[in-house]
Amino acid sequence: MKRILTLDEFILQRQKDFKHASGELTALLRDIGVATKIINNAINKAGLINILGAADQSNTSGDDVQKLDIYANDLLIDCMKSSGQCAGIASEENEDIIPMDGVHNVSSKYVMVTDPLDGSSNIDVNVSVGTIFGIYRRLSEVDSPCDVNDFLQKGTEQVAAGYVLYGTSTMLVLTTGNGVNGFTLDPAIGEFCLSHPNIKIPNTGNFYSVNQGYYLAFPTGVRRFLSHCFEQKRTLRYIGSMVADVHRTLFKGGIFTYPYTTDKPGGKLRLLYECNPMAFIVEQAGGVAIDCHGNRIMDQTLTKLHQKTSIAIGSPEIVKEMEGFLDRFKGQ
Repeated sequence: MKRILTLDEFILQRQKDFKHASGELTALLRDIGVATKIINNAINKAGLINILGAADQSNTSGDDVQKLDIYANDLLIDCMKSSGQCAGIASEENEDIIPMDGVHNVSSKYVMVTDPLDGSSNIDVNVSVGTIFGIYRRLSEVDSPCDVNDFLQKGTEQVAAGYVLYGTSTMLVLTTGNGVNGFTLDPAIGEFCLSHPNIKIPNTGNFYSVNQGYYLAFPTGVRRFLSHCFEQKRTLRYIGSMVADVHRTLFKGGIFTYPYTTDKPGGKLRLLYECNPMAFIVEQAGGVAIDCHGNRIMDQTLTKLHQKTSIAIGSPEIVKEMEGFLDRFKGQ
């Protein structure tokens, strides 16, 4: 019988292979795993403990906040405070950064960015949602409070990134800059176990994922590319949760895109909390992530925490196809 390798064991065994790994990073990744297991438990019972539905408030981007958004956000913040391995956190749900003021926290070398519950509007209808996170080495001096510049780093500076998909099974997909590995939560033992080692995205694929409802508001190059996908008899699949849509793309191949529109010329997804971590994961699996002007996602300069962008992410051949249409119809 093949021995089961847990997330904790995997991180400890592979620590020497990770570019920036230390005992501190290992502990931080472990604590994130613990927090997401608690979130998973709450999601499984959401309809029974009155944390479904809207919370009658909006976040910094004007989106309606769900009760589970608040729960997941508060839980991640509390876990990072108590862990002592994180100097600060920036969340999609908070306007400003949250420095951790504990004695051990201020001495930490790392900060974390997160979308605590991506696709949370799907919860009420029992559709997959997820948690996205990225980790950076802080720029400010250790043993002092972190500051906003610790978070406003290019995606290329991430030392780790991952997402947790809460679906038919719960799966954590993680990169520390040395490939991508997937861990499935075994409810019998309460541990994430290595189930998908060394994930590689297919070079091409038959799926394309986009909110087709905004088709007429997309730039010409995007519309022409989508028409091309239809003509090629590719299959449209769109869930409305970036984690779920990118997860399918990662395993089945294809492309996920969220273009800019006439009313949102800067794009809709957050560069820091969503696009950079997902781009890091997909690139480490052999894929490509660009914006809808053809620029690499992780090369973009951040000037504010809640900066938005467009994105096209997925199999190299299909993203290259889309890039060709964007170039051909640039400015239209």
